[in-house]
Amino acid sequence: MSTSQESKSKQTLIFTYGTLKRGFANHYLMQDLMNENAAVFLGPYITYQPYPLVCGPYNIPYLIHLSGSGNRVKGELYSVSMEGLARLDELEGTKIGHYDRLPVEIQSEEGEGLVKAEAYFANKSYGERLWVKKGKVGMNEYNMTDGKLYVKPGDRAKGRRIVDDIELFLSSIQRLDQPFG
Repeated sequence: MSTSQESKSKQTLIFTYGTLKRGFANHYLMQDLMNENAAVFLGPYITYQPYPLVCGPYNIPYLIHLSGSGNRVKGELYSVSMEGLARLDELEGTKIGHYDRLPVEIQSEEGEGLVKAEAYFANKSYGERLWVKKGKVGMNEYNMTDGKLYVKPGDRAKGRRIVDDIELFLSSIQRLDQPFG
């Protein structure tokens, strides 16, 4: 089997909880992957353990790798090819320290079965600090109201990396109910 065939046949289960979900700003990438047979939508799922889910700068959603804190988080499950996974990693900034792709256990919304998947968590360098900044109050779902406040990359501050904006957000004394951007 060629490397190209292997990258299409090997699949990874990805749990999405924010802008990659259907109807949200970055779902275009999931749709492109599905159109290219590089991803398949498997349905609505929820984390088995509670995790913090908060919005940071630009109303970007962040799942924080603190199992047992927060809420059980609702999202969607996709089966993604290795090629598709590389494109998701690029969007999520795994190489620049924006998100870490880590294992997560999920189950269908009906509570059936336990599935091992991966999800994009806030990078370990700032995740816990973001949870504290948000008053240790999280959501159980990134919803349409949150999505309307999301600032697309082209509309953000110019000349700064997102990880720099996160550090600025974390060091600010800005009110928690005000959008950052």
